[in-house]
Amino acid sequence: MVKTNKTEQIPKLPGVYIMRDIVGNIIYIGKAKSLKDRISSYFNADVNSKSAAIITAMRKIDYILCTSEREALIVERQLINKVKPYFNAMWKDDKSYPYIKFSINEDYPRLFLTRKKLKDNALYYGPYPQIFYIKKFVRWLTKLFKIRPCKIGFSQNSLPDLKKVKSCLYFHTELCPGPCMGKIIVEKYREKIKPVVLFLNGKFKKLRTQLQEQMRALSDKMEYEKAANIRDSFYALQTMSERVMINEITQEDINESVQRADSINELKQVLHLKNAPAVIEGFDNSNMQGTNAVASMVRFTNGIPDKKNYRRFKIKTVIGADDFATMREVVFRRYSSLIRKNEKLPNLILIDGGKGQLMSAVGVLQELQLQIPLLSLAKKEEEIYLPTKDAPITLSRNSAALRLLQFVRDEAHRFALNYHKKLREKIQIL
Repeated sequence: MVKTNKTEQIPKLPGVYIMRDIVGNIIYIGKAKSLKDRISSYFNADVNSKSAAIITAMRKIDYILCTSEREALIVERQLINKVKPYFNAMWKDDKSYPYIKFSINEDYPRLFLTRKKLKDNALYYGPYPQIFYIKKFVRWLTKLFKIRPCKIGFSQNSLPDLKKVKSCLYFHTELCPGPCMGKIIVEKYREKIKPVVLFLNGKFKKLRTQLQEQMRALSDKMEYEKAANIRDSFYALQTMSERVMINEITQEDINESVQRADSINELKQVLHLKNAPAVIEGFDNSNMQGTNAVASMVRFTNGIPDKKNYRRFKIKTVIGADDFATMREVVFRRYSSLIRKNEKLPNLILIDGGKGQLMSAVGVLQELQLQIPLLSLAKKEEEIYLPTKDAPITLSRNSAALRLLQFVRDEAHRFALNYHKKLREKIQIL
C-alpha cells in the first residue's frame, strides 16, 4: 500500500495520474488540476466510496505533468481509450467528448457536434473537451459560411414539402441559401463551403490564397459588396484560426508530455530535491574580449520554455571579463526583484559554468536568505556541480534529466548571445 506521506513528493500541478496493481497492470487513470491534492484525497476517502476500492487494489502511482488542466483532460481521454483500465470501464458514465462532424456524405452538408464517430464518409474533427467553446465555434462557422443549420434530411432529388419549409427563418434572414426549397443546386452549395474544409484541416495558407483571389476577381467585376463579404470572412477566419489550432493534442504531444514528466521526475531523484523542479531558471553570461558584457535568464515551466518570462541584463557594476562578478550581479538583480514584487520563485536554478560561477550564485542566495536548489553545468564534460559536493556528478548522455538541463543551458546561452550580438550591431551603426 502506498503511504500517505509519499504524496508530499507529488507536485501541485496539472496532470494525469496512473494507478497500477501489484503486478504493474494499470487499473485507473485520472486527471487533476493539482496532482498532489487529487491523489492525496484518495487516502482520506470514505470506506464505501469508489476511491476506497481503488486504494485496496493499487500499489503504484505514476503521473504525467501537463502544461494546463485542458491538456490533462485530453491526455487522460487518449490514455483511457488506449488502455481501457478496469475501474474506468466499470465506472464509465457514457460521457465522451464531442467531435465536429461535417456531413459531406450528404448532398447539402451540415456542420454539427456528435459524440459518435461513424464510418459514414463524413469528416470528423476532434474530440474537443471544452464543449461550451466548441459549440460557439460551430455556430460561428455555420453563420459565417451560411451552411444550412437545420436537421432536415433531404437530397437534391428529394426535397421536403415546400409548405413545411417556405417560412424558414434562416432563409428569410439570409443565413441559409435555402437548399431545401431548391434555391441552390448541389454544385454551387458545395463550392460555397469548400473553405470550411480547408479551415478545419488547418490549411490556412491555401485558404488565404483562395479568398484573396476571390476578392480580386469580384473587385475586377466591380462587385464590391460581395468582395467585402469575402474580406470580412477572411479577417474572421484569420482571427479564429489562432484559437482552433490548439484545440487538439496529438499522440506526439502526449509522448512529449510523458518525456517531460520523465525528465523532471529523474532530475528530482538524482538531485535529491524535496519538490519536483517544475519551474527552472537558467543563467548565462556573454562578452566579447571583456566588452559589452551581458547576461540572460530563461525560465522553463514543466520542461517547456516560458519565453514571456525570459530576461536580459546589461551588466552595470562589473568592468572587464569577470564571469564570477557578472553572475553575482545578475542573480542578485533577478531574485531581489522577485522578492520586491512578491512574485513566484523557481524550484531550481541552473548556472552555466563550473564551481566558481556556482558559488558566486550561492553567495547571493545566502545574502537574500533564499533557499532555492541550484547547480551549475559545465559544457566540456557536461559535469553537474552542486554547492554541497566537492566533486561534480555526471549523468548518462542518454539521461532525460541531463537532456533537460542541457536544453535550459543552451537556451540561456542562445538568448545571451543574441542580446550581445544586437548590442554590437547597434554600436557599429553608431
